[in-house]
Amino acid sequence: MVTLAVDAMGGDFGPDVTVPAVLRALSEQQDLRVLLFGNQDTIKSLLGPRNVDRLVVRHTEQEIGMAESPAIALRTKKQSSMALMLQAVRSGDADGCVSAGNTGALMALSRHILKTTESIDRPAIISALPREDGKHTFVLDLGANVGCDSEQLYQFAVMGQAVAQVLDDTRQPSVALLNIGSEEIKGNDQVKAANDLLREDAGLNYIGYVEGSDLFRGKADVVVCDGFVGNVALKTIEGLARYVMSEVRREFRRSWWSRLLGLLVTPLWKKVEERINPSGYNGAAFVGLKGVVVKSHGNADAYEFNQAISSARQYVDKNLPEKIESLLS
Repeated sequence: MVTLAVDAMGGDFGPDVTVPAVLRALSEQQDLRVLLFGNQDTIKSLLGPRNVDRLVVRHTEQEIGMAESPAIALRTKKQSSMALMLQAVRSGDADGCVSAGNTGALMALSRHILKTTESIDRPAIISALPREDGKHTFVLDLGANVGCDSEQLYQFAVMGQAVAQVLDDTRQPSVALLNIGSEEIKGNDQVKAANDLLREDAGLNYIGYVEGSDLFRGKADVVVCDGFVGNVALKTIEGLARYVMSEVRREFRRSWWSRLLGLLVTPLWKKVEERINPSGYNGAAFVGLKGVVVKSHGNADAYEFNQAISSARQYVDKNLPEKIESLLS
């Protein structure tokens, strides 16, 4: 039995999304148990009279707002749903946790409560992007660290390599830095300095710079950038994918002929949509922590939040933090 702690109050929609998502996860995974942290009255009003097996509601008086300062949250919200969720992981009551809440607060509280892996200064957010060859490209950081120095980018590369080895069973993942060009002369000082550090490490399969257009081409198994660049890139990709899906659907509805054509190609289009729909990829891991912490998009719906729960389950099953620590040592 795997136990996950969930922050019911996090995200743009709070329990209206997290509670249905948890119920769906419990119905799909019979060996899953959930500790749901949040306002008991609100949660129980959504549950109704049903008595849900393998669900434990733990009442919290505090919650952390999406626009709240991480520093203030760290000082004053020690009894919040997010903080108590993380405490459950630290105490061993839960094997991992999921939140759609304030990213900065989740970062600060995770570092404070769970601590970072030895030799790692700051955790990073990592997620997998689909690519042309059917495999994945792991990208980090996706928003935990807006500004990074060269040493932190180097650490992200080492962690990214470990994640690719654990999750994709890739023996020697190729690692690249995301840059504005592939030429050695391009990039800011931090990226150039990180490039020098990575080239000096014989234990890394470092291939140099890649551009944004290379993310889906399979040029590298791991792509490293700071959290500002990574978050902008990720949200641009998600926005473009949703735009393409919307345009295809609109064209299929344009006339009787296009509707007929749409019916003919629907099976093929559904397969493509399944591969490119961002909803199926929700749930990015904080790596570099002594515990499994998964961040869902704040605006996720119930289906997407359930995907984040599934991601957390995968990382727990793979013993991700322990294996990363072992590979780093």
